[in-house]
Amino acid sequence: MKNLIGGSLMALMLVLASCASTSNPAVGAWDISLITPLGAMDAVLTIEADGTGLMATDALGEAELSGIMVDGNNVTFTADIDAQGQQLSLAFTGMVDGDSISGEFGSDFGAFEVTGTRQ
Repeated sequence: MKNLIGGSLMALMLVLASCASTSNPAVGAWDISLITPLGAMDAVLTIEADGTGLMATDALGEAELSGIMVDGNNVTFTADIDAQGQQLSLAFTGMVDGDSISGEFGSDFGAFEVTGTRQ
């Protein structure tokens, strides 16, 4: 009986450890700055554990994030925004390093550098 309880406890600990090691480092709210052809723009990215997210800016409003993928510390997603009546699809490729995020949004107008910190 002792071996059964000990074995079950060990299996539970391994399962919990594997869950902790696969946590998503991108989950959270991020204050970011985009360097665009029109100058710097501040935004807030919110990435949820369920794979949904939102980007909010004062200038352009809110856009849902889609296709959020995390591989280790690498993060990709897209955001379709309305830029003064023109639909613009932004494809983010970057990485998370602790409480910092960096990368770029690819667009029809070139790449926009992105840097940010976790709120």
